[in-house]
Amino acid sequence: MTFKRAPERSKADGASLTPEELKSRFAAARLVAAEAGRLARSFLDDPRGLEISPKGPQDIVTAADVAVERLIVSKLTELFPGDAFLAEETYAKARSEADRALWVIDPIDGTGNFAAGRPDWCVSIGFMNCGQPAIGVIDIPSANEQYAALRGNGAARNGKPVRVSDCISIAGATLGVDYSFRHPVEPYLQILETLFRKKGGFRCNGSSAVSLAHVAGGRLDGFIELHLYPWDVMAGIVLIQEAGGWVGDFLALGGLRKGGPMIASAPGIRDELVALVGRFVGKA
Repeated sequence: MTFKRAPERSKADGASLTPEELKSRFAAARLVAAEAGRLARSFLDDPRGLEISPKGPQDIVTAADVAVERLIVSKLTELFPGDAFLAEETYAKARSEADRALWVIDPIDGTGNFAAGRPDWCVSIGFMNCGQPAIGVIDIPSANEQYAALRGNGAARNGKPVRVSDCISIAGATLGVDYSFRHPVEPYLQILETLFRKKGGFRCNGSSAVSLAHVAGGRLDGFIELHLYPWDVMAGIVLIQEAGGWVGDFLALGGLRKGGPMIASAPGIRDELVALVGRFVGKA
């Protein structure tokens, strides 16, 4: 597919993007995410070139993260020069809700898995139209899968429609439960204890974006994490909503500026999940 460079618009122009402009960005996001995934995989051919550096407890950055982010921003800027960027490694403080067209990018979500050769990592590209999540693309190279959604058009995996699960009870559910050292440990332990008592299952795979994609595709029934950043979740929000699922209001809790809790599920377990974690959300 060939793209033409979009005309640059003033960032002061608050008008919503047209359906055609959104479709163009959606198509570009899918192609760029796939290219970014291939670039990331190329670093695994010679792990010595990863140049791993610590960022915090259980948190690292590699040369691949930086190179992939640079590729994504460069490609999308070339096509849409008036758009703004919020990305994990180099654009973390550049933009705010005031941006009319905002890309929210995690070049490699699950960097620890990526660097260790484990399969649960992905490229996550989200897009916000006048402050509302509108596009979500999560490319999982190890599985040769790409999840993609454009607001109002449903969600798909490798071009085939997906839906969240029809689970109606936590007792029959499997949830993604990730953790953050930015949050006290006690709420996580209480959540896990409640899941055990309710006979619920859980997985912690080290990539919130992969887990959110699996909620959209029905492989997980829900997801809990008490603090994530916008680049971790923006693509997943669109995917889950377009796949018929429920997502807590990450943005209303200031998530775009400082991060916050991410709770999502199939509709059948929404109320039960909210009852389980609701008392912790305000402390996230």
